[in-house]
Amino acid sequence: MENKGKTYRDRVSQLISWGHWFSFFNIITTMLLGTRYIVHFSWSETLLGQIYQLLTWVGHFWFLVFAVYILILFPASFIIPSQRVMRLFAVLVATISITMLLIDIYAFETLHLHLNPLVWELLLNSEKTNMNVHSMNVQWQCLFIIVPAILFLEVAISEWVWRKLRSLLRKRIGVPLSVVFIVSFITSHLIHIWADASFYSPITTKRSNFPISYPMTAKTFMEKYGLLDRQEYQYQRDEIDPQDSKVIRYPLDKISFSPNANNSQLNLLMVMVDSLRADMLNYLSMPNLNQFANDNINFKNHFSSSNNAMGSIFSLFYGLPSSYAQRARTEGLNPLLIDTLNNKGYRLGLFSADNFTNPIYCQSIFGKYRSDAAKLEINNTWISDSTATSALTMWINEKNTDKPWFAYLELKSLTNHEKSGEYNHNRSSLTSLDDKRASMGDNTALVLKTSYNNAAYYVDKLLGELFISLEVKGQLDNTIVMVTANHGTEFNETGSNSWGANSNYSKYQLQVPLVVHWPNEPPQVIDMYSSHFDIVPTLMESMLSVDSPPEIYASGRNLFNLVEKPHKWLLAGNERDIVVVLPDKTIVVDKFGNYLVYDSNYKLQPEEKPQLLVLMQVIQELKRFNYPNELTSRIRN
Repeated sequence: MENKGKTYRDRVSQLISWGHWFSFFNIITTMLLGTRYIVHFSWSETLLGQIYQLLTWVGHFWFLVFAVYILILFPASFIIPSQRVMRLFAVLVATISITMLLIDIYAFETLHLHLNPLVWELLLNSEKTNMNVHSMNVQWQCLFIIVPAILFLEVAISEWVWRKLRSLLRKRIGVPLSVVFIVSFITSHLIHIWADASFYSPITTKRSNFPISYPMTAKTFMEKYGLLDRQEYQYQRDEIDPQDSKVIRYPLDKISFSPNANNSQLNLLMVMVDSLRADMLNYLSMPNLNQFANDNINFKNHFSSSNNAMGSIFSLFYGLPSSYAQRARTEGLNPLLIDTLNNKGYRLGLFSADNFTNPIYCQSIFGKYRSDAAKLEINNTWISDSTATSALTMWINEKNTDKPWFAYLELKSLTNHEKSGEYNHNRSSLTSLDDKRASMGDNTALVLKTSYNNAAYYVDKLLGELFISLEVKGQLDNTIVMVTANHGTEFNETGSNSWGANSNYSKYQLQVPLVVHWPNEPPQVIDMYSSHFDIVPTLMESMLSVDSPPEIYASGRNLFNLVEKPHKWLLAGNERDIVVVLPDKTIVVDKFGNYLVYDSNYKLQPEEKPQLLVLMQVIQELKRFNYPNELTSRIRN
């Protein structure tokens, strides 16, 4: 077609029409390439799942090409006056886009991840990872052959569409085709909204098959307009069979027990002090816990699995990364540790100063055992902590001694430490918060840290009374006692305006105490790195006589084996980020694959590159407990 004598408006109109058809043939091309994602994940076993996959395949790849057209080619049609230059520009854009799609396909088939900055690093530096270097070299060499072929194909499409544009326009099939694509796109998202609200796993487990895929959910919207009953939804979530969802494979295999197990069963008491950071374990702030640590086993370099409550508590009881927490809640998946204790006849006693308001408790960890949770009268934080501790002490003393027991105590005073001035009027070093504010002026960090110390001292008083009660009743002879925290608390020590928790991954927010009393174990200080992931394997192996390897049910290892097999790195994070803690640095990777490296003082190192071998190991660990049809990682497209 010739452009001679045509007005600017006519030329633009012609280029837009050409762009529509050029995009259409690229939609067909990307759809054909997209079948490799479907083949890799297998076809759904249900009819509705197959319909959803078909609609998503059509609608999603239409949307990807349409987005490139509307964001790049459509504006360029108004800017670039020459049709030849415009067509060349479109060919280059299409070639680059198709090439990126091919690279993404390879990354997905190799790493089960879509393309992002981290995946780029892994693909470009395969010699530094466990990836097959020879295979990678072959793939890159093939790419140099494929790219010219793609370029030739795009030139051919461009030329053919330009020459046949008039006849294509006369066919008037553009609108019907557009309707098919748009309806497929919208319908696929509507189906996913229904599937997400109905726990229809043949659809929800396919949500991340394709690149840049974010299927819609709308539970809040549906509830607002009466389309979803929240109570019915929660009931369905509680009643759902985890095997029907087939997302989390936990444990990986059936666990077995040692035939030579000691029949004398130890009791277990776990004390979780909310927001207690590691450096509070000293003779001034917490003298009773400090003495208890000196008399027992003190893990000096213990780290939480997350900087928020839900993720850390989840990993404490499941031994799994916090990335599984939401799915475990949805599926009603019970912790293997709690189920094993129950199957072995343990009596359960659950005590919390806030009656377990965190949904991770009632929806996952203690979902089956809610009746064992004490209902306490909540007045204020410090009285509730005292009430919870007293209730625990009474429960222990009243228990039938013929049955072993497991008790869990959650203390909350440190969470609301700003109200802790009333705790210790008689301590000159820890006077009331109002007096401290008056004497310290605007030094907010010092004021808050003083009130925090005050709250820690009060909690320590309760712990001291609990330890004495256990000792007087002779319970320490046959009871394992673990004292730890869900996460720490920062007072802007990093200079990043970070206060409290859930704002960064410094040691102030991740490092927590772990003090363990284990009958017949001598006092010792363990300097090796340990993590919340190690709690479950330790109890399963050393207390409950499980002889299955920890790898089939947890991401940690036995605490008593750390000297022989120390951790080279620790995994942490939350629903947003993946965090790798190393002795000299901390690596933070967000869900889009962007990474930051910090030194041991949590100072950003802009020029520092992450250790790719470590990141590969982390990625493998994060997806170990996924079913084969749900291999997508938390690192998104």
